[in-house]
Amino acid sequence: MMPFTHAVDGELLSGWYGGTRAGEAARATVVLLHGAGNGSKERLVPLLSEFAAHGCRTLAFDFSGHGESTGLLSELSLRRRFDQAVSVIDARAGVDEPLVLVGFSMSGQTVADLVRHYGERVEALGLCAPAVYAAQAWDVPFGAGDGRFSEVIRRPGSWRTSPALDVLRAYEGRAVLAVPGTDEVIPPAVTEAVSEALARRAQFTHWELPEAEHRLGLWFRDHPEDGQKFVGALLTGLGERGWTATRAWVAKQLPEGRTVSESAFLTGGWSAQMRRLTLDDGSALALRTFVQPFFRRHAPGLLAREAEMFALLAGEDGVPAPGLVGVDATAEHCDHPSLLMSVLPGRVRVDEEDLDRRVDLLAAQLARIHRVVPGVRPRAYQAWTSPERVRAPEGAMWERAVDVIRRDPPPYEGCFLHRDFHPGNVLFTGAGEGLRISGVVDWVETSWGPADLDVSHCSTGLALLHGPEYGLRFRERYAAHGGSPLAAGPDHLYWRLLDALAYVPDAAKLAGPWRELGRTDLTPEVLAGRLQAYVAGLLERYA
Repeated sequence: MMPFTHAVDGELLSGWYGGTRAGEAARATVVLLHGAGNGSKERLVPLLSEFAAHGCRTLAFDFSGHGESTGLLSELSLRRRFDQAVSVIDARAGVDEPLVLVGFSMSGQTVADLVRHYGERVEALGLCAPAVYAAQAWDVPFGAGDGRFSEVIRRPGSWRTSPALDVLRAYEGRAVLAVPGTDEVIPPAVTEAVSEALARRAQFTHWELPEAEHRLGLWFRDHPEDGQKFVGALLTGLGERGWTATRAWVAKQLPEGRTVSESAFLTGGWSAQMRRLTLDDGSALALRTFVQPFFRRHAPGLLAREAEMFALLAGEDGVPAPGLVGVDATAEHCDHPSLLMSVLPGRVRVDEEDLDRRVDLLAAQLARIHRVVPGVRPRAYQAWTSPERVRAPEGAMWERAVDVIRRDPPPYEGCFLHRDFHPGNVLFTGAGEGLRISGVVDWVETSWGPADLDVSHCSTGLALLHGPEYGLRFRERYAAHGGSPLAAGPDHLYWRLLDALAYVPDAAKLAGPWRELGRTDLTPEVLAGRLQAYVAGLLERYA
């Protein structure tokens, strides 16, 4: 390691640089960025050495007002941190050399800013107990802890609109999120949001360190074995953006002589990453990959169930489901649990054109699904909320709604359920009188239970997407197409509210993929209002 001093922004920044000799090629330039407060480059030296041992050029420095750099911490800002990092990287990293960015605490925001700046040059990123901040905090000097910066970041939920989350959602390289077991600085909701953002497109690992606390730079210094694991995880598959094992597995599933010529993300879902793989002969396959920690844990059951459903539905007329090509439900061969399937024609429709016709087609399709008679019943349905888990706003209406589900489930005659049937999981082709459903996807939750549950879930989706009246009237459309018998009055209300209350108070979570498809009008305020009106309508109609 060699020390250096870098002049920028009116300050002299102190840094360490090393890993390769001048003129030697490196796997990548690894940039380690310390956190706020008393953070400095010194505690990161062991990690620098570990990255250097893996053939990387390494770089770390003190932001102004920290460590051995000049300047006052109170005059530093998020913008100045970004500007200083860019200046150091441009001066010290190899021209166009791949970048690996590692940020601790406040530098989680700085890493996201650098990803936006350097784009695809960033091959991998590591976030260690990261923070993200509202856009309004970008230019504001940190001050002494009682100024405008502190006022902005302490505003409840201000971080939810951070541009950093949008950057992380779009990032497609390798990513490792290191999370301490105890974090007195970063709220759990921030960590969860960062994790969900990275899981959208990155080759992502959520790594928990149960005994660690917030200052993970010190933890890695004092626990070198964890530092080695972190470095190894971050550099896995470098050059292929972390997908080495999955690429190799997919290649073995293809017809002899075929190769993947192009890969593109499919929009419209949030539980899994979906890619369209175009082969060299112009044909295509779809790859589902579970990356989010929750879904990865449950992937063996979910993907095995979906594979079974594809085999069952292959013999069913009127239920257009994908065909199975290959499945690695336990990630024995892939980087993450994955399923390879055929591609169905059509697209998800969330616009308002041909809306009544589409809703009728949804009702008819759901009625047809409920007529499937499997040789072996799938698992019994699982409720997605309970009275104890509902976080409803204050008010008599919400209390009344929660009280409805404080009872044993009503008796029912079971049938085959898709269990996640809603507009986002249905593909359409054509327009007007030629409009048709061309595919129904996402069969991982298939269950046995009351038809009311599928009707309820689709009704909730319609209410949020197109307005409460579409959700309230879906039962009648379903019945008109010969659907299975539904419960009456209060019993049906139980199933409807058991579904709707699962999205209180964060209905925006369900609508995230819809906004990606162009429905930017579905703001959290609009969705909250629609959900409230829908629940009020259900109580008025069925109570």
